Amino acid sequence: MPDLSDKQTTKVSLPRTLGSLDTSALERVVDAYPMPSVALGLPPVSDELYHGYESVDAVDPALYDKYDVKRGLRNADGSGVLVGLTTISSVHGYNKVDGKVVPDEGDLIYRGYHIADLVHAPQMEDRFGYEEVAYLLMTGQLPTREQLNDFRARIDSRRQLPEGYLHIFPRRTYSASIMNVLQRTTLLLYAFDPTPDDTSPVHEIDVALSLLGRWPRIAAVAQAANTAVENETRLRVPPVREGYSVAETVLDAIRGDEGFSHDEAMMLDLMLMLHAEHGGGNNSTFSCRVLSSSGTDAYSAYAAAIGSLKGPKHGGANAKVGAMIEDIATHVQDWDNDDELAGYLTQIVTGQAFDHSGLIYGLGHAVYTLSDPRAQLVKKYARKIAAQKGAEERMKLIESIERLGPQVMRDARGITKPICANIDLYTGFVYSMLGLPQTLYTPIFAMARLAGWTAHRMEELYGAGRIIRPAYNRVMDMRDYVPISQRS
Repeated sequence: MPDLSDKQTTKVSLPRTLGSLDTSALERVVDAYPMPSVALGLPPVSDELYHGYESVDAVDPALYDKYDVKRGLRNADGSGVLVGLTTISSVHGYNKVDGKVVPDEGDLIYRGYHIADLVHAPQMEDRFGYEEVAYLLMTGQLPTREQLNDFRARIDSRRQLPEGYLHIFPRRTYSASIMNVLQRTTLLLYAFDPTPDDTSPVHEIDVALSLLGRWPRIAAVAQAANTAVENETRLRVPPVREGYSVAETVLDAIRGDEGFSHDEAMMLDLMLMLHAEHGGGNNSTFSCRVLSSSGTDAYSAYAAAIGSLKGPKHGGANAKVGAMIEDIATHVQDWDNDDELAGYLTQIVTGQAFDHSGLIYGLGHAVYTLSDPRAQLVKKYARKIAAQKGAEERMKLIESIERLGPQVMRDARGITKPICANIDLYTGFVYSMLGLPQTLYTPIFAMARLAGWTAHRMEELYGAGRIIRPAYNRVMDMRDYVPISQRS
């Protein structure tokens, strides 16, 4: 078995070019049939159809207290409702003392190992660590060098897309959202699998390895197709490399002839490790577990997880942070002036600036209180790349937002709970330094999180073994049926 752990070549070869006869990716196809509200308008007869929800779907908040309903599966103190047991990971941000939440320094643990230890070791040894973390999450054990080489070789063997796949995708699949494309193409791979509904452990691992190998190129092809549409050029499909790590594969597929440095690949590798897993309660992982509990196929479960991660309240938040920081950089003249920066942050918090949501994106977390260990690790290792890219002032600005933002939120909105920066505050900044387009920030998150989704799917399939089916209380009045001739 060849040793792949030290492959750090950055050589590039010419990508394959597909003409219009091979693919219609350059053609943006829009539904010729308008939506009903456009085609038929919104006359009074349709008022109930489009606005009836306003009177029936809004539940009195007092009823949630009356029936002790945990909205968002959250307790009244903000902690999560216990819905399962796991051996995969732990997201620690507080302690419960005498029934009360006591803030604590954050920690993220994969299979019993602190995330800082898992990150520091490969970084200090100047080797790529994501595959090691993925193996740990999937198997529960750190790999030997021989096992790691075998794991990487199996991912490498699945870089190629199925024969005929590119003639279906990205044919007529232009979408502004690469996450939407990634979701659909994952479901499309189901059709190329001879036994897609096989949920045996061997097949489950094979599917996960295949997606780890193929998702970077799929996302790159989707991005290239969009670029071709915008520039009115032919689609150039990135070639397959052998012997690259997942981080190198992502950079190579996306940046192509531009190439990349070893330091850039190591920085992306760090980001992949930090995004690989974050507990069974996060929305996308829980979505994966819910579908997996039904016994459905792996492709459907992972596509559902992608759909969840796409949401702006979840993985899509990193794009919001990037836009916010750009807005702050534009409107604050002196980035070193704390008073000026705090003043503009106050405008954001009071809904007068940026997107008027009143949110400082990248600050606060559902679990972490005093610190997010992932954000701390990103800061530590991003300084080297920032120095190389001449982005030290921008990083200093982000650190100032982290430092001043919580106090601004306390002063302007009276927030009393601890607020810390989460990893999203730095994710977009790092990816921009790596030359990655914003449309791929969340897809890269999905590529990393696949390792965690796989672990939780298998735990649900082979551990819990019971379909997830929570209860909802009815809070509606019973009514007598009225014949249609008597309705007004």
